[in-house]
Amino acid sequence: MSLAEIGYRTRSLIKGRLEKTGIGMAKNVPIPDVSKRPSNWVRTDLKKAAISNYEEAAQKVASGLLSVFSLTDCHIGAPPNWLQDPRTKKISPLIFGKTLDYRDESLVGDIKYLWEPSRHLHLVALAQAFALTKKQEYLDALQIQLDSWFEQSPYLMGPHWTSSLELGIRLINWSIIWQLVGGYESSFFERENGRSFRERWLTSIYQHCHFIKGHFSRFSSANNHLIGEAAGLFIASVSWPYWPQMAKWQKTAQKILIEECIKQNYEDGVNKEQAIAYQQFVLDFLLLSALAGRANGIEFPDVYCKTLEHMLEYIASIMDVSGNVPMVGDADDGYAVKLSQKEDFCPYKSLLATGAVLFSRPEFKIKAGKFDDKSRWLLGENAENEFNALDESQAILPIRKAFDKGGYYILGCDFERPTEIRILIDSGPLGFLSIAAHGHADALAFTLLAGGREFLVDPGTYAYHTQKKWRDYFRGTTAHNTVCIDNLDQSVSGGNFMWVQHAKACCEYWESNDEKDIFIGFHDGYQRLNDPVLHRRTLTFDKTKRQLEIVDAIQCHSQHIVERYWHFSEKCTVTVSSDGAIHAENSDQFIEIRPTDKVEAKVFHSDEEKPAGWISRRFDKKIPSTTIVWCNEITGYSDLGSLIICH
Repeated sequence: MSLAEIGYRTRSLIKGRLEKTGIGMAKNVPIPDVSKRPSNWVRTDLKKAAISNYEEAAQKVASGLLSVFSLTDCHIGAPPNWLQDPRTKKISPLIFGKTLDYRDESLVGDIKYLWEPSRHLHLVALAQAFALTKKQEYLDALQIQLDSWFEQSPYLMGPHWTSSLELGIRLINWSIIWQLVGGYESSFFERENGRSFRERWLTSIYQHCHFIKGHFSRFSSANNHLIGEAAGLFIASVSWPYWPQMAKWQKTAQKILIEECIKQNYEDGVNKEQAIAYQQFVLDFLLLSALAGRANGIEFPDVYCKTLEHMLEYIASIMDVSGNVPMVGDADDGYAVKLSQKEDFCPYKSLLATGAVLFSRPEFKIKAGKFDDKSRWLLGENAENEFNALDESQAILPIRKAFDKGGYYILGCDFERPTEIRILIDSGPLGFLSIAAHGHADALAFTLLAGGREFLVDPGTYAYHTQKKWRDYFRGTTAHNTVCIDNLDQSVSGGNFMWVQHAKACCEYWESNDEKDIFIGFHDGYQRLNDPVLHRRTLTFDKTKRQLEIVDAIQCHSQHIVERYWHFSEKCTVTVSSDGAIHAENSDQFIEIRPTDKVEAKVFHSDEEKPAGWISRRFDKKIPSTTIVWCNEITGYSDLGSLIICH
């Protein structure tokens, strides 16, 4: 940790202690000047929306049912106990938020489960149902929920006043709710106790903004959190420009958004956290801010908008013909907003649908497949006509195959056809900044999809703050389709969200032509060993034969155990022959993986001890899959070969 960061953390600690005594707090909120009338950035007059979807979702919320990560239709109460983790039932103490150790499971339970409901994404369903039906029952339920939150989470107290990111996401969803119920002059506030309720809400909004402005994430924590915090503050300043401070806060937030948009994303569109789920998370914050600004005459520079377009290009390029997106890096099912209440909602396709209209990109239209409800609430129903009018014949996919800055390369053939093969190889950095919080030790790992079916996959994330064993496994080298030396991770972990030694990977050679795709790359993660090891991997895909040849060159002098990992989708039926050859089937597709050297093959399926043979499609939920490990004992330089045949 640098001296500058130590100084920053010390100042933040002192600031927190001063706030605890009342110094620097926003207790006396100025009287709002409500003569200003901001423009809505969310559409409130949809006619084509399927009302039943929104009413069903709203009725669940009103009755206290909520799905939170691994919990489906969990009864959290109406109103909920906002201080209770719905999974462990642990109730957090209502103490000064900045002194609350939210990482302590014995104190707060699983903080992810505690924070998620208080982001208030689910309360948007009540506002949507009201906007579509004008039924007062949805306003009643909304007021009960919000009033209970104000009462149980007083300013600066408890777990919901610890992380500025949580406040930023809450503000964005409050802004959507505010617009959908009619804004300042809504009938919502003309009911009994309506004006006092509006005053409580506005007071909390101001306090949220004041808190974020004083507690931006900086230095090694200045990743997606800083962007989310700035987005929340910017959107709040646009939505509620009722206090003089909002104009200054707006400029600060917009400046951060522009700077961090450029700083946290490569020119080729890859987010520097090297985690695809966070790519959509960050992209949503940046996109929503631009839409809110545009609706109110606040423009973002061309470089900002171009970065968003490049980020969409990356998503469109790595998504296969069936819409599968590899689970590279961390994922926690986090959304800035949801807006769509359909079960088949896909955040990646939704972003592409929105981007297709905003940037007039038929490529994005093809990958999105349809104009979804979230895009409809953001852009309006007429935008669907623009979406449909985009000429697909002008599209060329994949948009890009080489993302040199981000370190990802796409090999394959027959893209966007039923016979497609799409391979994604990772030679990028471990993650962003010194701690690389959301990166995985996955240098030179790859995924393989054939005919729209997943075969070799990244198994996901599963755990964050709790269950250290599983956190270490899913982010470690053995949970990825790469080579592991001496049962050690390529990079050295320093905690759940910290790597203290980073494996450095790079691409040495890339070529793509009509006959072949060739990738050669290496990483130095095992150079730290007493006998330093360099792993160089060569992938050659023959498009005519539909075969991928892999050569893993292990450069060393002494004896080492080398393991090659093959992680299969849970939908695959996998068998292994006596010579180690693998046969995998997924629906109507199948592949073979043959070793070109003698190997010892080990099969793992839902193994708790090793662990291996698991996949996590959702946060805090893992299911059995199949993992095959090829083991070799080598002495000195060795070339280990594999051949994958796609039938």
